Amino acid sequence: MFAVTSIIDGLKKLYIQKLKPLEVTYRFNDFVSSLLLLEPITFVDTPGVLSGEKQWTQRAYDFTGETSWFAAKCDLILLLFDPHKLDVSDEFKRVISSLRGRDDKIRVVLNKADQVDTQQINELVKRARAAKIHAYIISHLKKEMPAMIGKAKTQLRLIDNLADEFGKVQREHHLPPGDFPNVEQFKEVLSGYNFDKFEKLKPKMIQSVDDMLGYGIPDLLKNFRNPYD
Repeated sequence: MFAVTSIIDGLKKLYIQKLKPLEVTYRFNDFVSSLLLLEPITFVDTPGVLSGEKQWTQRAYDFTGETSWFAAKCDLILLLFDPHKLDVSDEFKRVISSLRGRDDKIRVVLNKADQVDTQQINELVKRARAAKIHAYIISHLKKEMPAMIGKAKTQLRLIDNLADEFGKVQREHHLPPGDFPNVEQFKEVLSGYNFDKFEKLKPKMIQSVDDMLGYGIPDLLKNFRNPYD
């Protein structure tokens, strides 16, 4: 055993003697070789995202600001989600919003996806279809807004006639009527937003969702045994 005079001293010696030799090597069967791929790579792991009042009382710094700073300088951003806990906290929403404009860097990872059963995958499919419908609705409402005069009046009219607007979106994009949200609840939510600030439709993102629903999810379901077999 090596002599230590403090906890910090002990950790330094432990790192130098035990951990540092392992940083640039990768052991596989009977040989050891340098893992050159990892030498220029740095992983930055954010602290756990908080929910509720903890995000206000237990942060001594601007978490969203710090995350945005790292996002501007990194090459890849991994967003980890628990596939059977898809609710997003307010703090995580702010983090995701701070990444706007860096879509090309973002990859979504479903953590512990191998532990998900068919029912949970079906819930994921419902969530993806709902997000697709939401994108079509929001982009349609933005497109219906005038360029200059009468914006407030037009927005009120669109909210009052939301059921008709849903019908237009459904017919234009050939969407199942049952996938649309509750009209009255959606009206209540829309009343707190400015339609002019809504995002335009991004066809590539819609195509990504369609590819996932049409190919990715069916391929994933092949890995599950049919309970009726």
